[in-house]
Amino acid sequence: MRTTVTLDPDTEAVVRRLMAQRGVSFKRALNDAIRAGTSPSADSEPHAYTRPRELGVPTVDLTHALRLAAESEDEELVKRMQAGR
Repeated sequence: MRTTVTLDPDTEAVVRRLMAQRGVSFKRALNDAIRAGTSPSADSEPHAYTRPRELGVPTVDLTHALRLAAESEDEELVKRMQAGR
């Protein structure tokens, strides 16, 4: 397939570096770069996975803590409004 693409200067530099390193044409270097960037690598690190766990019923009532946090936030907002920020 033939097409026209406009490469940013940094991506053009990557392709030109591949051309020089491998002694290949612009077309080949561009195709290799696209393939390398879009295909999963065999030596890439596996994705991290955390198993979900049931935590059960909460043992601490956070109602008071949440109310204190809200009051503190409200006080900060009032101070900012009074200061004109």
